[in-house]
Amino acid sequence: MPIYEYQCCDCCTKFEALRAMKDADAVIKCKKCGSNETRRVLSVCQAHIAGAQSNSSSGGCAGCSGGSCASCGH
Repeated sequence: MPIYEYQCCDCCTKFEALRAMKDADAVIKCKKCGSNETRRVLSVCQAHIAGAQSNSSSGGCAGCSGGSCASCGH
């Protein structure tokens, strides 16, 4: 089962839950305040490739040079 990230719309707490894919968007209670007003949020991950150069000077990858990019998040 995948781990999904959620955010409470009442207290703004972010939390994770291990759930079946079919239940990913089903109502889940906030782990802090117990509210049912939660939403699934996009999980962010980062991968490093050995030997790859980083383009940190422009703030993005070589494909977007710091513009809105789905590959690097900048």
